Amino acid sequence: MERTYIMLKPDCVERGLVGEIISRIERKGFKIANIKMLHLDEAILREHYAHIVDIPAFPQIIEFMTSGPCIGMIIEGEGAIAGMRKLMGPTKYEDSLPGTIRGDFATSTQHNLIHGSDSPENAEIEIKRFFGPDA
Repeated sequence: MERTYIMLKPDCVERGLVGEIISRIERKGFKIANIKMLHLDEAILREHYAHIVDIPAFPQIIEFMTSGPCIGMIIEGEGAIAGMRKLMGPTKYEDSLPGTIRGDFATSTQHNLIHGSDSPENAEIEIKRFFGPDA
C-alpha cells in the first residue's frame, strides 16, 4: 500500500470543486486515509517550495497559497503516487488533457487546483510536514 500527499489549493476550494475532486480520487479506487483543512503561512510555504524560492514569481505563489484555505489529504492505494499524478495531469495546465483534473478545471499553471507528491520520499516528507511526525 503506497501513500501520497495531495493538497487541494485555494482556487479549488474557492470554486467549489473539492467534492468533485474527492469524488474522482475515490472513484479511481484510492482511499482518503486522513484529510484536513489547512490555512498555510509563509513559513511552511517556504519550506514546501524551497526548490523554487529564488524564482521571480515566488511572491505571487505565496500570495496565492495564503489567499484562502487548502485541503490536505493522505491518499493510500496501489500505485497511489503515479496514479494520482496521472489523474491530476501535468502541472502546466495547457499540457493537461481533458479527463484529468487540471485538464478539466485548471485556469492557469498557477491556478491548477491540486498538488501531489512526486516520489515516495517526497510523499513522506510532505505528509509529515502537513500532518505531523506520527502521520
